[in-house]
Amino acid sequence: MAKHRTYSKYAQQAVTLLGEQIKLGRKQRKWSETNLAERAGISRATLQKIESGEMGSAIGLVFEVATLVGVNLFEQEKLSLSRHIEQTRDKIALLPKRIKVTTKVVNDDF
Repeated sequence: MAKHRTYSKYAQQAVTLLGEQIKLGRKQRKWSETNLAERAGISRATLQKIESGEMGSAIGLVFEVATLVGVNLFEQEKLSLSRHIEQTRDKIALLPKRIKVTTKVVNDDF
């Protein structure tokens, strides 16, 4: 039995918006669902799920389809995106490699 997952309203709306932008890009290019699915190497059913904003679609597939139809995900300039990746990796390198969860013992002995 599939596990039901609850998503925030913001996440649901973001995925719906991305799906609609992908559909718009596909239609502006006058590509059929089958044509775009073939270009992305996915099934037409998977493309329909992506365009309808279904939350279970693999993020890599969604990003690839968005790129094929010209949806800018983060930055319009590819160099800028590379710079952001490098900056984020530099910040991550400054943080501890492992996060150790400590539990504070409450002294409730009055």
